[in-house]
Amino acid sequence: MDDKIRTTAEAAEGDALPRLREVHVDPEAKCPEPLKAPSPRKSPAQWAYERMILYIQNFEKQLDNEHEVAMGFAGGDAGILRIEGMGYYDPDIVTLYGSDSSGGKTQLVQHVSQLSVLLRALPLEADHAEPTRIGFRLAKALEDDEQAG
Repeated sequence: MDDKIRTTAEAAEGDALPRLREVHVDPEAKCPEPLKAPSPRKSPAQWAYERMILYIQNFEKQLDNEHEVAMGFAGGDAGILRIEGMGYYDPDIVTLYGSDSSGGKTQLVQHVSQLSVLLRALPLEADHAEPTRIGFRLAKALEDDEQAG
């Protein structure tokens, strides 16, 4: 955040805009564009619907012509996701990015009221000399945000 003094109206408008924050292992990873204008009152369902569209569009932009988007549902047999990124989208969506046990690109988008995470240790991938520590990247980004604010 800059040191610019904001009017009450600018502060209120800034608080009305949804914020989007993501940190990934891959510095080139793309995230959806946040909404740039204040929105009229919307139901949580409408918010979720519109943001899911943004996530799906963003996901599809990263696919080649040999793949298309599919949707799975988190639950008992959802499998394990190797965490490669994590983000949130105000007011109530959290997303985890990674790959499944077969190496397939995977993204879980979850409403905060349904959030349930199992952390599990997986063997180091054969092509990596060192483990990737996303938790340290996430903590560093959070610390940088706090120091900037």
